[in-house]
Amino acid sequence: MESTTSMEPTAFIIFGASGDLAWRKLGPALYNLHLDGWLPGRFAIIGADRKAMSDDVFRSHLRDGIGRFSRQDKTSETDWGDFASHLSFVETGTDGAGGLQTLTERLEEIDKTWGVPARRIFYMAVPPSAIGAITGQIGAANLSQDRERARVVVEKPIGYDLGSARALNRTLGVHFEERQIFRIDHYLGKETVQNILAFRFANPIFEPIWNRRYVDHMTITVAEAVGVEHRGGYYEHTGALRDMVQNHLLQLLCLTAMEPPVAFDADEIRSKKADVLRAIRPIRHEDVHLYTARGQYGPGWISGQQAAGYRQEPEVAPDSRTETFAALKLLVDNWRWQGVPFYLRTGKRLPFQASEISVRFRSVPHNSFPAESAPDGQPARLVICIQPEEGIVIKFQAKQPGPRMRLRQVGMRFSYCETFQKPSPDAYETLLWDVMTGDATLFMREDQVEAAWSLLMPVLEVWQENPPVDFPNHPAGTWGPESAEILIARDGRSWLLPTRLGDEENCPD
Repeated sequence: MESTTSMEPTAFIIFGASGDLAWRKLGPALYNLHLDGWLPGRFAIIGADRKAMSDDVFRSHLRDGIGRFSRQDKTSETDWGDFASHLSFVETGTDGAGGLQTLTERLEEIDKTWGVPARRIFYMAVPPSAIGAITGQIGAANLSQDRERARVVVEKPIGYDLGSARALNRTLGVHFEERQIFRIDHYLGKETVQNILAFRFANPIFEPIWNRRYVDHMTITVAEAVGVEHRGGYYEHTGALRDMVQNHLLQLLCLTAMEPPVAFDADEIRSKKADVLRAIRPIRHEDVHLYTARGQYGPGWISGQQAAGYRQEPEVAPDSRTETFAALKLLVDNWRWQGVPFYLRTGKRLPFQASEISVRFRSVPHNSFPAESAPDGQPARLVICIQPEEGIVIKFQAKQPGPRMRLRQVGMRFSYCETFQKPSPDAYETLLWDVMTGDATLFMREDQVEAAWSLLMPVLEVWQENPPVDFPNHPAGTWGPESAEILIARDGRSWLLPTRLGDEENCPD
């Protein structure tokens, strides 16, 4: 990170400041950056919302979220007083540029007080349907004209399908240049996700075997033990494919499969990721049933606790057809990965939380050991654990102690917690820092978003035209429907249980 003494004065404007995202994520992330000394010496955080709120109420709202979700010690009066002095709130209207008159005046006042024009970061912590109108207000108020200092941050999902994604990108493009637009996917801010690049391209022992000659297949799993919680109304119109696959899982695939970049440059890395998306073999409508599986959890048990089915969750239709589990088989048609399948799966109310990338290597070309020496016969694999534990595990065959040749799979592991002896920063801290410094490496570019939607449109269309007749098709607390097992079993392969690094209780808080 660059020294904060050289950073421009910055004003954060959070639209939707009264909502859950500002309370749960943005407030704690900005507070942690402040405590660690990574915010500029001169900064302002302005909450903006149609809901009226005084400065003191806004400060109290953020402090409650910080007290619950900050990774730092609970707010001391001194630390909080210093941070709170930078917080204020403005009410926004709906009448074009006039709706932001108070905000415009506040920003002009800040520039005058500081004696220099501040960097302005407009954070859209609002539903996707509201982004277009707010962006139009910003443009009409001439708040986006400074191309060097004005930036806009847009949360996923970027659209509901390809058409809406393109429409949103066009709307953003009217008032902001592409270099000003930061499409955020918090998964890409996780330390272990960023470490994929370091692991692959800073270590010469791995990249030579990272190809079709040595890799049999890869699986990418993002499993959640929780249900939809308070997001039933949102999830009913989204589902697992839109909510997780279109962004999180495809971005993980891109980082895993991309070619080495010429330089650690934002556009270079994003171009390599876009190349992967363009190389993924399109799924024809008539083949969707061969390359995908979907599911919805019913009542079940997780960790000894009874869990309701999706249709019993608040704000969910009693006959809902929304998928809470999705699995796909994808093929990347290029020289490196030709013929290597990538299996993706994600779901809610699975047995435990786990996000990982598992690289399964090919079996040895000739096994010189007798069959009884290696009863499990598992080929080597490498697992990048993203959450909840963070680290990397390499599993390979080793001889068991004793006079006879007996092989057993063993592991070498790297744990972030044990090695660095400090907790990783929250993903939003990393991403907010990158927005401030103008580093777009971890953010999605327009062409990436539209390529991802293009890939999934046949699946969305076929699923829409052919409603499921077996939902719910797996109990909560299981690893998904039978169709997901069939999807990978057709190729003579199987899902393995996600790797768990072990007890992380000794990690410092």
